[in-house]
Amino acid sequence: MQPVDGEPDLRSLIRDRAAESAERPYLEDARSARVLSYRALEDAVTAWSATFDAIGVPASGAVLVDVGDPLCFAVVHLSAVATGRRAVPVDTGQPATEPARLADLIGGASIVVSDRAVDRAVPGAPRSGIDAATFLPAAVRDGDVPTQSPDAPGEGSVVLFTSGSTGAPKGVELPESQLLFVARAVARHNGLTDRDRGFNSLPLFHVNAEVVGLLATLVAGATLVLDPRFRRTGFWELLAERRITWLNAVPAILAVLAKTGPPDFPESLRFVRSASAPLPDPVRAALGDVPLVVSWGMTEGASQITATPLDAPARPGTVGVPVGSEVQVRDEDGTPLPADEVGALWVRGPGIVGRYLFGRAAERFDADGWLSTGDVGSVAADGWVSLAGRSDDVINRGGEKVYPAEVEDVLLGDPRVLEAVVVGRPDDVLGAVPVAYVILQPDGDRDPDAHVVVADLTARAEAHLTRFRRPVEIIVVPDLPRAPTGKVQRAKVRTMAQPS
Repeated sequence: MQPVDGEPDLRSLIRDRAAESAERPYLEDARSARVLSYRALEDAVTAWSATFDAIGVPASGAVLVDVGDPLCFAVVHLSAVATGRRAVPVDTGQPATEPARLADLIGGASIVVSDRAVDRAVPGAPRSGIDAATFLPAAVRDGDVPTQSPDAPGEGSVVLFTSGSTGAPKGVELPESQLLFVARAVARHNGLTDRDRGFNSLPLFHVNAEVVGLLATLVAGATLVLDPRFRRTGFWELLAERRITWLNAVPAILAVLAKTGPPDFPESLRFVRSASAPLPDPVRAALGDVPLVVSWGMTEGASQITATPLDAPARPGTVGVPVGSEVQVRDEDGTPLPADEVGALWVRGPGIVGRYLFGRAAERFDADGWLSTGDVGSVAADGWVSLAGRSDDVINRGGEKVYPAEVEDVLLGDPRVLEAVVVGRPDDVLGAVPVAYVILQPDGDRDPDAHVVVADLTARAEAHLTRFRRPVEIIVVPDLPRAPTGKVQRAKVRTMAQPS
């Protein structure tokens, strides 16, 4: 593996951190005393490298990381990439047959590393466990061990599948150089140093936690506290106890924290980072004076494309400025639009992939290296980006375009509303009309009266929205379909809105 722009590759970076700060914690378990130091990380990567070599996992061989324990996942994941293999993260919330399904999608696996019982073997791939106390490989089992020697190590990568708004998910391979480019950009943008202590309860099989969490922390020589899942009870007390300086979160988490009482930020907290989906302005306001980094990204961009600068005044409705990438707005014919005009968002740069696996969706890339993100938004004259929604989410109501975000922000202005999602319902006359689904904020032991809230929200929409933007129906629901990150799956909500 060759360094990129004079920067060390991942294997060299791990060695450097172990040499400089051997006993400094790299990862900590939020719910126990377990710690992975930089020295222990280096020792574990060395042991996994030897195991991969002994098994005969070739350069670019696929390592399925079917590990639920966050510290153990991080070790196996980083070991695979740092030794020139393809790390394929597995969502352990899925059935135990998920590794076999992923192996079939990518054309086979060289090894499955798992900390759970798998009821169906992956053809041709031996399986290994990991010792949760030492982070070292357990005995290889469930298959014959090949005897061929591995190829010379090349550049490692991560293979992920996008959630996809329509159709089957698309495979994305993120090379090590791209991952580190974005991780370094994140670390610089957030001013991370070896004194920082981050907190992450987002799933590690998702690109955000892998790049913004694991890799940006490694780049800075800092510490990251990992929690297997978000728990709102005692959340701020836990962050204070762990001396957390920055929080990696998504809007769904921040909405819950903001609506359950005034945030009790620990003195150590420097900033809160929000990713994965636009942060509604009412949630932003409810979080008070804590510095917020609101970002926009995608799997194809290794997690981050834009972010708000820490030292910049808040700009409601925006997701910051490009960080290491270019952003362009185009009309339906592909012509670039001037500042502040709403259109399709295209991106390019070292942090953006150049293709999808298996040649899928090639039409989303143009000859100049630009990628159509599928998002709709605008770019101000000074480079600040605003999102209006997904192109699939825009509702064409009799020729008038309704952007869900602007309707949702109005509904979220009512303090009784925890979340609001607006989608299009097919209409025989207008083509589509907006329908709103809202989740109400519990009021102690008393649930708000849904009928009263709906009446009030209807009046609020009439006061703040032009007629064609107003929802034709507002529906109170206990919850909505979600991805593992907590983001609402709008495609499934649109199915809910179909006429019966």
